[in-house]
Amino acid sequence: MVEEQIVSMGIKDPGVIAAMKKVPRHLFVEEALQGQAYSDHPLPIGEKQTISQPYMVALMTEALQLKRNERVLEIGTGSGYQAAVLAELVEKVFSIERIRSLAIRARQLLYGLGYFNVEIKIFDGTYGWMEESPFDAIMVTAGSPDIPYPLIDQLAVGGRLVIPVGNTYAQDLMRVTKTAEGIMKENLGGCRFVKLIGKYGWETEREGN
Repeated sequence: MVEEQIVSMGIKDPGVIAAMKKVPRHLFVEEALQGQAYSDHPLPIGEKQTISQPYMVALMTEALQLKRNERVLEIGTGSGYQAAVLAELVEKVFSIERIRSLAIRARQLLYGLGYFNVEIKIFDGTYGWMEESPFDAIMVTAGSPDIPYPLIDQLAVGGRLVIPVGNTYAQDLMRVTKTAEGIMKENLGGCRFVKLIGKYGWETEREGN
């Protein structure tokens, strides 16, 4: 998967490549889907949620430009796979999941694999995790109609936020860098994610159709 689908598509960060090689992606999907786990496409994980395609995981991770001693906030734990990749690269990962069943399963799996530097909270992720802020980087793994302002507030100066922004059917992957003067936005290309449900995202599943 890594050599054929990730590196060949332009991923260069050696840390990201090593993390993608190490994390056993097949354990993060249902047994019936494990034969497809290393194909480059998203897979259902229940509750109308998906595990992102490997290339998108690598692209978003690389875009955060992570350093070993950093603290990262992930919005949308899902299966826990992205959190595991992040945990290979940084000191501490804080991950928020609004769906209890997914959060519990992800926590059990991550701890079972030895990722004790991941902390999971069941909450509306669009509020962020104020008590643990500021964060060096924030990743949002669901599409939002706009950038939730609490997440900008919780970035450290120099911090990076990667988030899909757009409508129900298509988004642009945005990287926001916080500086002493304000924020800088970069468009990293098109993508499509499930909705970011919450106060500062899509407030309901039906909204935005």
